[in-house]
Amino acid sequence: MSKNSDNSKLTHLDEKGEARMVDVGAKSMTEREARAEGVIRMAPQTLSMIIEGEHPKGDVLAVARIAGIMAAKKTHDLIPLCHSLNLSSVKVELTPGEDGRSVTIVSRCKLSGQTGVEMEALTAVSVAALTLYDMCKAVDRGMIIDGVRLLEKKGGRSGHWSASD
Repeated sequence: MSKNSDNSKLTHLDEKGEARMVDVGAKSMTEREARAEGVIRMAPQTLSMIIEGEHPKGDVLAVARIAGIMAAKKTHDLIPLCHSLNLSSVKVELTPGEDGRSVTIVSRCKLSGQTGVEMEALTAVSVAALTLYDMCKAVDRGMIIDGVRLLEKKGGRSGHWSASD
């Protein structure tokens, strides 16, 4: 079961129930940050190929990192009703799992603005995972993208939220 915020109203629906872009014009500029994570599970041979640098397509982790950063910057083009944001920082880390069968992806997005960066952090993780899948599918079609979730958000009227709370 997901944790609900204090807001019980869906902000992207108007009083008639029609979709709308939220007007953030009256909101104050604050420092905002969000972290998200996800995991891509694969065959041990696939992870070994990635780590050893033996993948025929080159450094797939570097390409996935760049794809995640680019995706965060383009979230407003991908998700309807998202605001175009002037991100001040996007970081994407890809860490091979100790289980020998996975890569954990963690993103962190920051800005000073009038709306949060949760969608950008989630998009960065999702696209990085999809890029890994795309680059490795020729050797492992059974990969699973799993557990994409928001870890933490800071800033704005609702303040700090953490998945561990």
